[in-house]
Amino acid sequence: MQKLKKVWDVVSTVIVALVVVSAIFLMGSRLMGYRVFSILSGSMEPVYSVGDLIYVQSVDPKTVEVGDVITFVLNEDLVVATHRVVRIDAEKSHFYTKGDVNEIEDGAPVHFNNLIGIPKFSIPLLGYVSDFIQNPPGMYIVIVLGSVLLVAVFLPDFLKKKPQVAAQEITPQDAETMEENARLKAELEALKAQLNQNAD
Repeated sequence: MQKLKKVWDVVSTVIVALVVVSAIFLMGSRLMGYRVFSILSGSMEPVYSVGDLIYVQSVDPKTVEVGDVITFVLNEDLVVATHRVVRIDAEKSHFYTKGDVNEIEDGAPVHFNNLIGIPKFSIPLLGYVSDFIQNPPGMYIVIVLGSVLLVAVFLPDFLKKKPQVAAQEITPQDAETMEENARLKAELEALKAQLNQNAD
């Protein structure tokens, strides 16, 4: 039983560590000024592959140059895309973009206002994890598993019974001592009463 508990302690520690690391990569990056997006198509192979998680940093549109890869809002449905800038029309505030594996430019230019930023780095395959935990049913599965894990980790401590203090056996010597103490106490009380009576 003790060995099983040790194994479970190791497993639960590893799981908690993975959850914490994932949370840092997925959520903590926002504290450092990055927005996180998943690559959903192979249009930027081999730079970015399907399932990659990219970390995008906001930049001034005027600092973007031809050849830069940018992440932007593609259309009114708020679809996000990541393509390379092939031309810039500064007067109209437009970027013209193209996927690296595509033969032609994207059908519509990207207005400067639609620019989200420039990808700074990526983590392969973590995009699958991000999509899974941010959308049903993955979101619900993660919540349930997290709850079960917390219960499994902390419940045993709550269920531990407080050690009961064993009743001490009274020896004949202890009994004699207790009787002697009681007799002395009674004599002391009688003496106090007599002294009070004499004082009156």
